[in-house]
Amino acid sequence: MIIDHLVELKKYDNMLPKMDEIIHFLSQHDWTNIADGTLDAPEGMKAFVQTLEAKTEEQSLEKFECHDQFIDLQYLISGVETFAWKSRKNCVVPKGDYNMEKDVRYFSDEPDIHFLLQPGHFAIFYPSDVHAPAIGTGTLKKLIIKIPVI
Repeated sequence: MIIDHLVELKKYDNMLPKMDEIIHFLSQHDWTNIADGTLDAPEGMKAFVQTLEAKTEEQSLEKFECHDQFIDLQYLISGVETFAWKSRKNCVVPKGDYNMEKDVRYFSDEPDIHFLLQPGHFAIFYPSDVHAPAIGTGTLKKLIIKIPVI
């Protein structure tokens, strides 16, 4: 997992596939005024903007998730968002089977840490990162880029 401000993204060049394409994509939009929906992302990636009401931790942990095929880059446009996190290697209570179509696997484990994102910050979740997003109060607006694991 990586947490930082978007202006620092380039320093993780060797830790994320197709970094030049991602940075170019991010520079092409006015994120504060963009509408919700799916965006044209670089080849092989998926990207969408969503506005949602924050959840309680209990609600978010219903979908304590990780992914096998994609890395999540979650960029907070507005609001204040808390995440719950745990290393996948320490998760021992699976919740259902892996959904290959949605590339999601859920766990019922308790998180090890919580962290907060402010607008302009991002979090990158690798397949080893089990995470529960959107914890807090109020409205959140965020960009999610799904980057294929190479």
